[in-house]
Amino acid sequence: MKRRTIYRHKLLPYLLLAPQLAVTLVFFFWPAGQAIYQSVLIQDPFGLRTQFVWLENFQIVLTNPVYLESVRVTIIFSTAVTLLAMAPALLLAVMADQVVRGASGYRTLIVWPYAIAPAVAAVLWLFIFHPSIGQIGQGLRTLGIPWDYRIDGQQALLLVIFVSAWKQVSYNFLFFLAGLQSMPKTILEAASIDGASPRRRFWMIVFPLLSPTTFFLLVVNIIYAFFDTFGVIHALTQGGPGRSTTTMMYRVYRDGVINLDLGGSSAQSVILMTAVIILTVVQFKYIERRVHY
Repeated sequence: MKRRTIYRHKLLPYLLLAPQLAVTLVFFFWPAGQAIYQSVLIQDPFGLRTQFVWLENFQIVLTNPVYLESVRVTIIFSTAVTLLAMAPALLLAVMADQVVRGASGYRTLIVWPYAIAPAVAAVLWLFIFHPSIGQIGQGLRTLGIPWDYRIDGQQALLLVIFVSAWKQVSYNFLFFLAGLQSMPKTILEAASIDGASPRRRFWMIVFPLLSPTTFFLLVVNIIYAFFDTFGVIHALTQGGPGRSTTTMMYRVYRDGVINLDLGGSSAQSVILMTAVIILTVVQFKYIERRVHY
């Protein structure tokens, strides 16, 4: 028989929920509603005059080749960041799970990067890969490799992908390690007695049992790549050179804050929000079927 929590005062549960509900309303629903409202308006830069244009902003955005290019960059960027953030984290978690001596110190060192803000992480890697003052940047140029992410779009995109993924590895490591440590060891011991190799045990037993954690991290990392990498891009490349690192999120900032196109920027926000919602729903509908709880 399960124990049920009984509140003597009927108002207490609502008071406990109130802070989280307030945060959700103020920081999600209200800005989302404002974006939807402004997306159907054309507003002057000073906010003195507005004109209702219905879906004209969406039509302009979706037929703009510059915006479509940012969609292409976002797909490449988010896919690469998700893969590069999850695969090393799983490898590190498997290695950490086997460590006996000094395990806590080893795990602490891996988790540290997660405490660094995205902009700070970008500046740290800037000093490493900068072509003039960075150790690796100078080393690459010494070897004859023309490394300069400030003028080479592919190098810039590669750098922001690498830094964004590095920032997220620690977060994924924590969840993978927790998933590994919660597995019943008797199953692995039985497979070992039956003669299964370590590789076979991982792919046939460990990885399927980690599927709930992997699915959760897949959703979280895609959302991270879409939204939380703004600080990395802004500190490293500011969307350049050209538009090589301008993602959909950074395009919203550039059109709304720099170009003062509030209607177009709001329309882009609604498109981005809709795309992430659809992507999340698709993941829950199709990918979750392969998850073994």
